[in-house]
Amino acid sequence: MEHCLLSVVIPAYNEERTIVDVIGRVYKSLETNNISGEIIVVDDASKDSTIHKVEEYISRHPDQQVKLLSSKPNRGKGFVIRQGIKEAKGDYVLVQDADYEYDPREYPKLLAPVLDGMADVVYGSRFMGGDPHRILFFWHSIGNKFLTFVSNMFTNLNLTDMESGYKLFRRDIIQAIYLKENRFGFEPEVTAKIARIPGIRIYEVGISYYGRTYAEGKKINWRDGFRAIWCVLKYNLFDKKHFTKPVKL
Repeated sequence: MEHCLLSVVIPAYNEERTIVDVIGRVYKSLETNNISGEIIVVDDASKDSTIHKVEEYISRHPDQQVKLLSSKPNRGKGFVIRQGIKEAKGDYVLVQDADYEYDPREYPKLLAPVLDGMADVVYGSRFMGGDPHRILFFWHSIGNKFLTFVSNMFTNLNLTDMESGYKLFRRDIIQAIYLKENRFGFEPEVTAKIARIPGIRIYEVGISYYGRTYAEGKKINWRDGFRAIWCVLKYNLFDKKHFTKPVKL
């Protein structure tokens, strides 16, 4: 494969309604913005036709750099994200959910700080900027802000949205981090470990957010919120294994 700037990892579980359209949107964004990239779909033992739909898409578009990985049994979002990160070949790695909550047209926003030589990691924040946001759950927003606040207390970062699903990493950095969380604890774990890298440059950019309801397929719940609090404490205070190899900035 020719040089690849961006690896887009798409974790998927029972996303037959949206997965093909999301892959198409990702590819269109890469093509429209002249971004050389690859798309890595990692299925987490879906019970519907997600895998079949991705396989059909790949067969219809052999010219596109789309790879499908499958995980059995079901392990959780964090696990399949790790599998996608291991397979990534791009200079940078971005996680894209397999629904419509995050807009692939905003990739240039996330890439700008790293391409300008200012950042090593970029978080997309749902709580800054003037971009569109679907109005949904009050307590979800309070929970996200609370988790970010607690995380910031330990990492000494001033993030506005630690739980954001849009995070862009230099590939050599994210592949050097020892990650363990299998479910939604990926966000606080990776934030805690990124923050420990001396000299790391972390930026935030405002993004739009088109959240979905539980009827539309949203999977995170209050139990995951309590798990996230535990992960903030665990990976900032107790778990000392952070890297599989030295990180060079």
